[in-house]
Order: sequence, then structure tokens, then C-alpha cells
Amino acid sequence: MENKEKNDKTLLQLAVEAMEDKKAEDIRAIDISEVSVVADYFLIGGGTNRSQIQAICDNVEEKLGRAGYPVKQIEGYETANWILMDFGDLIVHIFDKENRLLYDLERLWRDGKEVNI
Repeated sequence: MENKEKNDKTLLQLAVEAMEDKKAEDIRAIDISEVSVVADYFLIGGGTNRSQIQAICDNVEEKLGRAGYPVKQIEGYETANWILMDFGDLIVHIFDKENRLLYDLERLWRDGKEVNI
């Protein structure tokens, strides 16, 4: 496995663990490297309320930051119905139930490959 790919897998695994720590629901990872130049992976998860969604975001940012993966940008933190976190090769999406159903990223990015996490 080449170094970048190994690095991406480590980044993805850390983000999954950080989401699981805060009880994120229905966590899915999609490899979009062959269908988009935006990133290599999307990580999608859900929370049940604003406080939990923000706690998931905070934990992902802290855990990845400590591992040497600083977040480049965070969008949607205040409203917390859809938080987008940009880590370069990994984009983390944290949704409330309503917006996850509405935007249905898994369907939109179905040309990507689901990653077994």
C-alpha cells in the first residue's frame, strides 16, 4: 500500500472512532477518489440533536488534530443540522435525521465505493 493511501486509511479510521465515541448513528464511508477531485473519502454520520452533532464534530476535530490532521474548514457548526468538516483528503458530514434524508449523499455519490469500516 502506498504511503498516501495508508495515511488516508489512518485518517478515516481515526475519524470513524471519534464519531463512534460520541455515538454517531449509521456511519458510512464512501471512497470517491475515482469519481471526484474534491477528496478521496466522504465520511457520513448522524446525530439526534444539535448538542450531540456538535459534540461529534468537536471530538473529530480534537482527535484528528492531535494525530496531526488539522481541519481546514468547518461549515454549519452553529445550526448543526449539517456540519461539513474538510480535512483535505477526507470530508466529514454530520447530519441531523431530516437533512440526512433530504440530501441523501449516499445516493448522490453512489458512483463511489462504499468502504467497509
